Amino acid sequence: MLKRKIMKLDKFTLFILLCLVACGTISIYGATHETKLEGLHISNIYLFIAFCIPMLALAWFDYKILLGKWLYLFYGLGIGLLFLVKFTGENINGAVRWLNIGHFQLQPSEIVKIFTILLVAQMLGRREGEALRPIRDLLPICLVFMVPIMLIMQQPDLGTALVFVGVLLSMLWMGNVRLVYMIVFLGVVITMIASVLWLYYANHDLLAKIVEPHQMARIQTFLDPASDPDKSWHVKNAMRAIGSGGLTGGDGYYLQMGYIPYAYSDSIYVVIGENYGFIGSAVLLILYFMLIYRMVQIVMDSRDLAGAYIVVGIIGMLVFQIFVNIGMLIGLVPLTGISLPFISYGGSSLLSNMIAIGLVLSVYAHGEEESISN
Repeated sequence: MLKRKIMKLDKFTLFILLCLVACGTISIYGATHETKLEGLHISNIYLFIAFCIPMLALAWFDYKILLGKWLYLFYGLGIGLLFLVKFTGENINGAVRWLNIGHFQLQPSEIVKIFTILLVAQMLGRREGEALRPIRDLLPICLVFMVPIMLIMQQPDLGTALVFVGVLLSMLWMGNVRLVYMIVFLGVVITMIASVLWLYYANHDLLAKIVEPHQMARIQTFLDPASDPDKSWHVKNAMRAIGSGGLTGGDGYYLQMGYIPYAYSDSIYVVIGENYGFIGSAVLLILYFMLIYRMVQIVMDSRDLAGAYIVVGIIGMLVFQIFVNIGMLIGLVPLTGISLPFISYGGSSLLSNMIAIGLVLSVYAHGEEESISN
């Protein structure tokens, strides 16, 4: 029985996962070596081993059982945890995002991402590939996403909230939303971005009243770095450090001098760029490409629509996080707090990402049992 379950695991996905976690552990060591956080890479290994238990349990478990009525209970529990964070959460650097559970700091927003993907996959699966209806389908799906987004924005955690938006867009697109609705949605997003840009240059004071002070600072840092060298210090040093890595890696000057804040977590891509250069960065991106490509294959091979939507949501989650994390450190997008999947140190992030991989493995093992209706 155990042998049969092991044989049903997707070995390729597991191999890529191991490679990514190995890269992350090595990078965490490089970021914390000879600092007060030295030894954090050992904790990362322990967390990975511990989180393999829920990942493998989900891989062997038929995901279709999760898509029952108690899925609403899981989603409600996740929303309840977000409310709990609001009142009893741990304040770290001005943000209230974590719950203390013994020695472990849980970030509920990471787990709620998984619950939301599962619930929306169930809702989309019921349509059996038919075009989504604006009132009966689109509105409830958007509400399922908007509730956690609004609560997460209050923490404040713009980065994680934007991940939810990325997941929503990917799932709606694959869920057969009418093109006109997607165009309208993208038009609204583009209009909002254009409005922020116009207000920044035409009515700076009004924009400052609309957005939070820390958000205003990041917008200003992105659009006009020279306006406040102190606030753009992080991004400038990150870009210089990555550039100093050259082809094969540099001497780690910027890391050793402490010029890269949170090098072991949100800024860990700088460690790879500076210590291992273009080759190290390329290897990391190739690993990500292989993982995403494999997930796309699993979506195409799945005979169950709900299972395919689960994997699509996970693809959207990972791709968005990868793009934003790397993009903010090379000056493509504004700086925000978001982790690099499987590379950054963080128990909640690693847990949610490994649960996501467990669901992907479950779809690979059990997704062939239903036929897709087009």
